[in-house]
Amino acid sequence: MPDISLIMLAAGDSTRFNLPVKKQFIRLDNEPLWLVATKNLSSFFPFKKIIVTSSNISYMKKFAPSYEFVEGGKTRAQSLKNALEKVQSEFVMVSDVARVLVDKDLFLRLVENIDKADCITPALKVCDTTLYGDEALQREKIKLIQTPQLSRTSLLLKALNLDEEFTDDSTAISRVGGKVWFVEGDENTRKITYKEDLKKLQLKAPANEFFSGNGFDVHEFGEKRKLILGGVCVHEEMGVKAHSDGDLIAHALTDALLGAAGLGDIGEHFPDTDMKFKNANSMNLLKQCYALVRGFGFELVNVDLTIIAQAPKIGSFKEKIAQNLAKNLDLSEFRVNVKATTTEHLGFVGRKEGIAVFCSVNLKYFDWTKI
Repeated sequence: MPDISLIMLAAGDSTRFNLPVKKQFIRLDNEPLWLVATKNLSSFFPFKKIIVTSSNISYMKKFAPSYEFVEGGKTRAQSLKNALEKVQSEFVMVSDVARVLVDKDLFLRLVENIDKADCITPALKVCDTTLYGDEALQREKIKLIQTPQLSRTSLLLKALNLDEEFTDDSTAISRVGGKVWFVEGDENTRKITYKEDLKKLQLKAPANEFFSGNGFDVHEFGEKRKLILGGVCVHEEMGVKAHSDGDLIAHALTDALLGAAGLGDIGEHFPDTDMKFKNANSMNLLKQCYALVRGFGFELVNVDLTIIAQAPKIGSFKEKIAQNLAKNLDLSEFRVNVKATTTEHLGFVGRKEGIAVFCSVNLKYFDWTKI
């Protein structure tokens, strides 16, 4: 049995996908696409090692702790080079997670021809007339290259050490004089590049599950500045002591979103020891947080929060706060509920020393079937 490791490339930024969620994190039933693609390919063979390139290692490890994760680079070639440093096997198979439904017969064609060359590559023939500008090309000489590709590890690493940009392994191997052998590709091994590609494949719809998160924030009064709640000024001088602008609602809501998505807490993403967040607009940080959450495949269902303050009086601001949150989070207003209460003069809130906010949210998977 040949000695092969598997590298799955999942560190891309999905710039051409044109959706809030990165394509590797869209859910197929209950699993992100990158995991489905990796499980599918790894089920065909006892690979020596399974390596996934990622720009979100701590999060992705939660799904597959048995895999090895490597920080991706700015380019495909750099990501692959980083992963190859972890490979000790004679051969390495490399695939893009965007090819989520690699067929087993295609996989077997690669492995069965492993002795034919230094890189075994699936390719499709071009049947239609092909133009370059106005010039017709000889379609018989054109190949559409696919992944996975099976390469001799030492040669692939040698090519990547040239620090040139290669968009696939076969061109890299050719660059250092290696031999490439082409096998028949598979029409169904389609790469997801644009959002429209999702509907061309038989993929499972995302599971209908909900994820709840809660957040809490408290601040002491004592700064003569505006008191901002949910991006709304509720008092001109009754400000709180805080590293940022002290918007308790934005802070609690940020924590709730991160908690529901399993992405840690606000202190990890926006530490109060970092001077770049000094006097920061917390609503802008909230929007950054929600963009992150959406990128990992979630969308917000609803927000419910409670402001606990003996002073100032909040009641007249509740509707405006809800409207502003809905606007900034791209939600219908009925999905945002703002409540206010006191502590009946008990505790630090009752003594008017500070203010607190509780917040709860629900997330669901982004439903890509409705695009």
